[in-house]
This record gives sequence, structure tokens and C-alpha cells, in this order.
Amino acid sequence: MKEKKDLNIVFMGTPEFAVTILEKLIKESYTIKAVVTAPDRPAGRGRKLQGSAVKECALKHNLPVLQPTQLKDSDFIEELQSYEADLFIVVAFRMLPKVVWEIPSMGTFNLHGSLLPQYRGAAPINWAVINGETETGVTTFYIDEKIDTGQILLSDKMTIGKNETAGELHDRMMVLGAQTVTNTVELIRSGKAQAKPQPEGDLKPAPKISKQDCLLDLNLEIESIHNFIRGMSPYPTAWIKLQHKENKEEKTLKLFRSELLNTDKHSAIALKSENKSLILETLTGALTLLEVQLEGKKRLDATSFLAGFPIEAWKIIF
Repeated sequence: MKEKKDLNIVFMGTPEFAVTILEKLIKESYTIKAVVTAPDRPAGRGRKLQGSAVKECALKHNLPVLQPTQLKDSDFIEELQSYEADLFIVVAFRMLPKVVWEIPSMGTFNLHGSLLPQYRGAAPINWAVINGETETGVTTFYIDEKIDTGQILLSDKMTIGKNETAGELHDRMMVLGAQTVTNTVELIRSGKAQAKPQPEGDLKPAPKISKQDCLLDLNLEIESIHNFIRGMSPYPTAWIKLQHKENKEEKTLKLFRSELLNTDKHSAIALKSENKSLILETLTGALTLLEVQLEGKKRLDATSFLAGFPIEAWKIIF
């Protein structure tokens, strides 16, 4: 069994979600030989090149950073091999070719934001909330030739609050995921890892979500509407379209946060102001909308939004 300090790790990841895991590994005194992340991309109004969150973290800790555009590039493969890593750890990165994930002697494992095999795909956190799940979790698994199908190493569960957004769940999951990853590393290092094949059956997918998918279907049951709003928050964000009753001007309204008000039957689908609260009524119930953003404006709490927007002059169109 290798000592902790002698276990050489290459970490691969890009967004903020992966930073928490990388920071945890560094804090626990694992030897991170290098970090692989996405190439710098234009960002902001000036479209200046900006490094990923993981790159910024790696530079802060003086770790070598690799930013390949092609994962099968021979120079990249050669540099990876030069680190003589025992283990590759992947968190929110790209699909790896076999020529990469077969390099380390102890294998390559990935952290996924669901209890696999459920919610394989790019957006497991969003879809778990959209589908009204009350429980989810994280899973580490050995990477193989198919996406999210490798043998499971470790799973840890967590509950989902009835009003919790995907963003809030994401932030809690980062913390749980960091501990699950370090526990997985210890199992592998000590030779106690017992990887198990994923069970097959009635599986719920978690495909990538595009902005076109975010238009809220107001004919859904009211609980499903609530789940859709929080499952899309804060990004890519559920939205509805408003039209001025007189001049027919149209605007989109993004919905970030809601609470179930009632499950009464209403005669029409409408947006109303009641006692300084913003209410969305549908045929199967009503929601209190707590945070919204009008097209071209800032995100506001409902009270502030109503103070500056004459909601009675507008109607929902769909």
C-alpha cells in the first residue's frame, strides 16, 4: 500500500463545482502532480480570455496546468504520461478517450452528481429537482468507454428540500462530493475498493438543457411547475412570456424562486398582485413567485418587482 504522500494524482475538471473537490484534496495533503482543465475562453463585455475556475485554483496552489484542445493529441498524452500518476480524478470535465483514462496504474474515476445509474448525463442536479425527487446524491465510478456507466466505487445520499433550487443543491453537493472523492481515494490507496457494476432497469436520464427547453409549460400540474422553476434556477432559468394588454408589447419574465400557495382549481392562467405578493395562478393551483427578472432588468424579489412594474396591464401568453 502506498503512503498518502506517495500517491501521485492528476486532477481533471473545469467549473466551480470541481474546485471544492480539488481544494479538499490539497487540504488533505494528497500529491497533485498536475491539473487538466478547459482552454481559456472569451468572457465578459470585453470578451477577454479567461481561465476556468479550476485553472485559477491550480495556479493559486502553484500546480502545473494542462489545457488541451484535443484530448488525443500526442504531445498532451506524452506530458500526461510524464507525471507517472497512480490515479486520475475527474470532476465535471469532458468525456475522456481510452488512451487517456487507461494511463494511471490505479485507474481513472469520476464523480457524478446523482445516485447512479439514475440521472446519467450532463444535468443530473437539474433533472432530479425538475422531477420532484426528494433524495439524490453523488457517486464515484471507474471511467470506461461509455458515458457514466462504469463500475461504482462509492455512493453517498442527500435529501432535497421541497423549495430547494438546483443551485442550492449544487452548492451542498460540492461539499458532499469532496468528502466522497477523498473517501474513494483512500479506498483505492488501501486496496479496499470493491467496484460494482451498475444495475440496469427503469432509468431516468439527465440530458443537457438548452435555453429553448426553459419555456415554462403552464399546463403542467402546479407541483410540476414549481419543480421546474426551482430545477432551472439559477441557470438556465425557467421563463414565461408577457404581453401588454393594450399596445401588445411582449417581454419575457424569468422565474427563479417559488413556493406552492394552493392546489385549488382556477378559471384561468394569470399573473396577479395580492398583498404585495406576486401570484401565478394556473388551472391546477397557484404559486407565490419570490424572485423574478424582467427582460433587460435586474433580478429582483417580487415586492421590488411589483413596485416598479404595473402587472395589471400585462397578461401571460403561451
